[in-house]
Amino acid sequence: MSPHLPISLSPHPSIAALILAGGKSSRMGRDKALVPYQGKPMLQRVYQVAAECTQQVYVLTPWIERYQNILPSDCNYLVETQPGKGPVNGLSEGFEQISADWILLLACDLPLLDVEIIKSWINKLPQIPTSTLALIPQRSDIWEPMCGFYRKEVKTELDTFLKKGKRSFQELLSGIEVEVLEVDEKVDLMLLNCNSPGDLG
Repeated sequence: MSPHLPISLSPHPSIAALILAGGKSSRMGRDKALVPYQGKPMLQRVYQVAAECTQQVYVLTPWIERYQNILPSDCNYLVETQPGKGPVNGLSEGFEQISADWILLLACDLPLLDVEIIKSWINKLPQIPTSTLALIPQRSDIWEPMCGFYRKEVKTELDTFLKKGKRSFQELLSGIEVEVLEVDEKVDLMLLNCNSPGDLG
């Protein structure tokens, strides 16, 4: 058997979760990561699900001290060096510091993440062709990039995209090979993101 198997044929690709917690939260009026949802800060909820689903969890943020009281002491923090540049840049920064075959990118404002759904998506990764750079939910023609999987080889595409001054995940994903994750009622509910106080229910 050839020692140079494509990543997609590995039965256990390495997967790390990257949670982005560096947004301005302008619509919420305060740091979304710290806003409680049913009594628990949203970032803490996202972290706990990510930890159940992946080998390592990283939090990319420009303000680590804000979250040390709500996350485990062994949390892997990455300092965001260019805050305000958007999530595409955040993913690129993550890949610079994380060694994994895939990154599960998560927003900090997804309080209804479902372990079983995410694990079912993870089970698809070993069968994904090596030419496919991402596995992302899609509603109609709109990608849901902040709850999706990105192969490490996408870093080249990210850097080229960012060097052109572009920031839109929708544009990025329309230009690379992506496998679509179907959004049924359960996934639709799971993808609720809380941008304003009215979203908290």
